[in-house]
Amino acid sequence: MSLVKEFREFVGSGSAVDLAVGVLAAGALGKILQSFVDEMIIPLTGLLGKVSWADAYVVLKGDVPAGKALVEARKIDGAVILGYGQFMTVAVNTLILVFAVFMVVKAINSMKKKQAEEAAAAPPPAPAAQEVLLTEIRDLLKTK
Repeated sequence: MSLVKEFREFVGSGSAVDLAVGVLAAGALGKILQSFVDEMIIPLTGLLGKVSWADAYVVLKGDVPAGKALVEARKIDGAVILGYGQFMTVAVNTLILVFAVFMVVKAINSMKKKQAEEAAAAPPPAPAAQEVLLTEIRDLLKTK
C-alpha cells in the first residue's frame, strides 16, 4: 500500500502536473519549430544552392541517375548513398530549439535577478506595535 500512497502524494504534490505540462509544451514547441525550419529556414537556405535539403545526398558508390529522389536512389542495387539532407534539417531544428530554450532561460534569470534586486533595495518592514512596545519596556528595565 505504501507505493500507492507515495504515488498519490506525487500526483497531488503538483510534480506530475508540472511534468505533464512541460512535456506537452515541449511537444508543441517542437512542432512549431519543425514547421518554422521546414517552411521558413530551409527555403531561404535553398537560395544558396539546393532547393530542398530533404533529398540531398552524395553517391559514394554505384551508378545513380542525376536528379533521382533519395528514396528512389536507395533502391538501386549496389548504390551506396550518404543522405545528409535530413541530418542538416534536424541539426538546424536542434540549434533553433536550443537557442529558443536559451532565450527563455535567460529571460527567466533576468526576471529573478530583477526581483532579487528589488527585494534587496526595499526597506525592511517596520516592526509591529507590540514589538516596539516590548523594546521600550526592555530598554526601561535595563536602565533600572
